[in-house]
Amino acid sequence: MSLALYILIFSIIAYLIGSIPTGYLIVKAKTGDDIRKIGSGSTGATNVKRVLGKKWFFIVMILDAIKGAFPVVLGKIAANYANDKIGIIAVICAIFVIIGHSKPVFLQFKGGKSVASGVGTILALNPLVGLSIALIWGVITYISKYVSLGSIIALILSPILMYLFKNPLCYIIYCAIAAIYIVYLHRENIKRLIKGEENKVR
Repeated sequence: MSLALYILIFSIIAYLIGSIPTGYLIVKAKTGDDIRKIGSGSTGATNVKRVLGKKWFFIVMILDAIKGAFPVVLGKIAANYANDKIGIIAVICAIFVIIGHSKPVFLQFKGGKSVASGVGTILALNPLVGLSIALIWGVITYISKYVSLGSIIALILSPILMYLFKNPLCYIIYCAIAAIYIVYLHRENIKRLIKGEENKVR
């Protein structure tokens, strides 16, 4: 099987896995409500917290991170069979899993902001960078009380950390693309942060 066919197959797999709406399913099972009609309308962990509290915030965040990491791990395994020496299959999986999370086919393309799943992809590409990003997110969120600010800064720093940890160029480029995409998904949060109207963690 050619490398191009591997890329096609694994991009579809990654997108479908990313499209599994973790937060939506949990809120629906626990309350019967559609989380897309609550709070920010996002299916991510922060909006789940508004409905189910802190415990489920962390559960959804961890599940979404696992969801992000799993296709990338599959892509790294597939690379051994596809003569993929630069890690392009894993990077393609990472891209499509965060697109799936934010634009899930199962929910009419309305999902979350891909932070946890994005961190999961980075963890799978390089655990040290992924843990560093998670730590940065935690520290900034704790100090500022803004989840969105922690998310934006942590993801912006991800390509720099990938470079400092001497990762392949395609990993660095992926982190840059993911950072731009996730910052774009947070554009309304950025407007609220500037106006001082963003919700704080309580």
